[in-house]
Amino acid sequence: MKVLLIGSGGREHALAWAIAKSPLLTRLFIAPGNPGTASAGENVALEIADHAAVLAFCRLMDIAFVVLGPDAPIVAGMADDLCQGGIKVFGHSKAAAQLEGSKAFTKAICDEAGIPTAAYSRFRDAAAAKAYVRQQGAPIVVKYDGLALGKGVVVAATLAEAEAAVDDMFAGRFGGDAQVVIEAFLEGEEVSFFALVHGEQVLPLTNAQDHKRVGDGDAGPNTGGMGAYSPVPVFTEALEAEVMERIIRPTARVMAARGTPCSGVLYAGLMLTKDGPKLIEYNARFGDPECQVLMLRLESDLLALLLACAEGRLDEVQARFRPQPALTVVLAARGYPGDPLKGTEICGIGKAAALDGVTIFHAGTKLAADGRLLANAGRVLNISATGATLGEARGRAYAAVELIDWPEGFCRRDIGWRALP
Repeated sequence: MKVLLIGSGGREHALAWAIAKSPLLTRLFIAPGNPGTASAGENVALEIADHAAVLAFCRLMDIAFVVLGPDAPIVAGMADDLCQGGIKVFGHSKAAAQLEGSKAFTKAICDEAGIPTAAYSRFRDAAAAKAYVRQQGAPIVVKYDGLALGKGVVVAATLAEAEAAVDDMFAGRFGGDAQVVIEAFLEGEEVSFFALVHGEQVLPLTNAQDHKRVGDGDAGPNTGGMGAYSPVPVFTEALEAEVMERIIRPTARVMAARGTPCSGVLYAGLMLTKDGPKLIEYNARFGDPECQVLMLRLESDLLALLLACAEGRLDEVQARFRPQPALTVVLAARGYPGDPLKGTEICGIGKAAALDGVTIFHAGTKLAADGRLLANAGRVLNISATGATLGEARGRAYAAVELIDWPEGFCRRDIGWRALP
């Protein structure tokens, strides 16, 4: 079948890399893609915010299946528009994608389904929000209600930091008509868990741990993610079963009962507290950079899994993952997560990718007219590796990092620190 993958980041390069291995595939298009995805399929210069243009391309090229990668087109309702046009899609409807598009919506679902989560309150007024912060005390968590490229969450250690975050969000940093959700701070280890959902059908995938803060030791501001590894040793089979029964299945049931059923991947951001796993947030797509390590471990045919989800056949398939760990290190441009330095040249990728067990996914690159590889975003490359142990995977990834000649780039040097000495 012909498949169109929507997106241009490291997640989409990993998805393209995995889909390209499927015997079901005859031709893969990626819109708009990046220099890395071009090795797995054909990049297409489509404006993905123009749903009519995407639909027209699908009809022109006889696309049988569309896979939605990033959050923005999912939240914007691309799945609805393509399905109405007769195109089969992997990705949630606009109504179901509110689980990612609105923190307040997810909290309401938690209340309705009895899902364990942090105590919270929501505000549309900065003064009221800051009064609540002063009443609750610090540490406390301030979240922008909508999409914010992974940067709309502030874990405030002090009242001053929390009040500044409130002011920042209501000042329009992430958009107008702001709403914030303020949550109690949860202590524990954070884990990302993934499942495919279609209506009340659910298929567990696996887990990973992201590293959100920009600096070593989890210092500095939140980012879209500076690295990840999978699986997470502390996330046992018993914990997975508990998450499925107390969080994922109740969410699927409530969403279906509301008439807004899920159909796609659910990414549950969890905190493993002393009282058990609690939901921090939902995302309605694969994580980035978690997707990269998931795809390296996946044994099953990804395209077959995604198609089964879209067609409501999750009871007919299994998701098998290799037990060997995978780890990815994000190389970011100087200035990230603020204003990244773009247009700088990156060399040495070929040598790095030739190392045993290493795979490099492009996240924010472009090719110059003369063929040079340039940085074109904040997060630029995902240096990924597998190994017999997590330590071996990490060693391989950082050995590859050392072979890349890019003075304007940086990375965290402690990815996997919670699971390794």
